[in-house]
Amino acid sequence: MSRTTGPEQLGIPTSYFDHAMRLHRAHPDGPLPNEGRPCPDGDERPRRASRSKKWDARRQGMDVAAALDAYFADPGATPADLADAVRGLSAPIGHNPHIAAAALRAERERVRRTGRWLVRRGTRHEAVVVGLALLAEDHDDRDIPLIQTIGLLSHATGPLAAHALRRRRGSGAALAWLAQRVSGWGRVYVMEALCRSYAPETRDWMLRHGCDGDYLAGYYTGDLAVASHLAEAIRADEVDDELLAHTTRVLDVMTWGAPLGTSFAHYPPAPAVLDAHLRHLARRQPTVVRYLAVVRLAAHLHRSTPERVSCTPEQHRRLLADHLALLERNDWAEAARAGLDPTDGYHVEVARTFAPQLGLHAFDGFGPG
Repeated sequence: MSRTTGPEQLGIPTSYFDHAMRLHRAHPDGPLPNEGRPCPDGDERPRRASRSKKWDARRQGMDVAAALDAYFADPGATPADLADAVRGLSAPIGHNPHIAAAALRAERERVRRTGRWLVRRGTRHEAVVVGLALLAEDHDDRDIPLIQTIGLLSHATGPLAAHALRRRRGSGAALAWLAQRVSGWGRVYVMEALCRSYAPETRDWMLRHGCDGDYLAGYYTGDLAVASHLAEAIRADEVDDELLAHTTRVLDVMTWGAPLGTSFAHYPPAPAVLDAHLRHLARRQPTVVRYLAVVRLAAHLHRSTPERVSCTPEQHRRLLADHLALLERNDWAEAARAGLDPTDGYHVEVARTFAPQLGLHAFDGFGPG
């Protein structure tokens, strides 16, 4: 069809899948803008009635499960009929035991066919989510590209896409592909699934690209450090710059991620990782970015008790002293002074806030703002 006679111009609703594919073609190697919003139905999801004392979370999804049971009991019903039946229902965006049970009660091949149709052709959120829930219970390798593509709309489909992919043996690569192309909460869902998949083939990617440094990374970075065997990798005699930079990002998240579940206190190898990270940094060319990363780590050590860094008092004293010693090295201090851009608000704020606390003088000339 020509641009002037496309489906939207003819009043034919655009499917979620086609919407995701169109955006993916324009942004093949990264996240979709705004996680794919707005979706074809305008992201109009059914509003749950205000919760009362009688509301029971255990019943969530039961109405969708009832619609599935009725659909599968009727051999003449089509997937389009099911899409109409679930319209207006509150379909959970994550795994739901009632919906899963309804899928397992039905004939296997029909579950697959229905799930594929809803994911490929669904024009409303409820239908697409129900289709994903069906495929999460039963799909084969041919369905992985379908699940990955719809998963790009991560705000709407991320939890179920991640759940579906994780359930497939050898799906680590599929999860890593999706993780590279989602952001925000979508990345949290996929990274959590990837960390639980324990897929050896994705370890190198996780060690270098798993943590994006976003605020929400605090939800999964601790699990990422464990699943990727970061402690083993960073303690090697030599590491590449990509692994070192990513380790810096992981450690930085651990300085502020405690409210989200990530912290040194819950990561026993923290002292060894901090020590190895500093050792590798000390051999590298100093830059202002590296200097300020060490400043943030030193400031965290300075204000933390040994227990908050999973170490003994002696380990704690040595780690802080070693970080300060690197920061006071002439070549590192000079590189920091020369490289700090007065217009870079974030870096200037870090320098002004933490350097004086640590007794460092590399940025004395910048003074208060």
